[in-house]
Amino acid sequence: MPDGAAKPTEIIHVDDRTVACDGGDGALGHPRVFLRIADRQVMCPYCSRLYVLNEGAGDGAGH
Repeated sequence: MPDGAAKPTEIIHVDDRTVACDGGDGALGHPRVFLRIADRQVMCPYCSRLYVLNEGAGDGAGH
């Protein structure tokens, strides 16, 4: 991760390139957003959760 980049609050490993994040914590979370993992990972702009694609996952021709 480059210097000055946001530090992840949590790292979550997933098997799908599209993930939904609501920040967890029920009412203390944030609006649900759907994030697309283009390469290997994506960070939620609201809560800084880092979603990392598991090795070999997401290689199908899904939507």
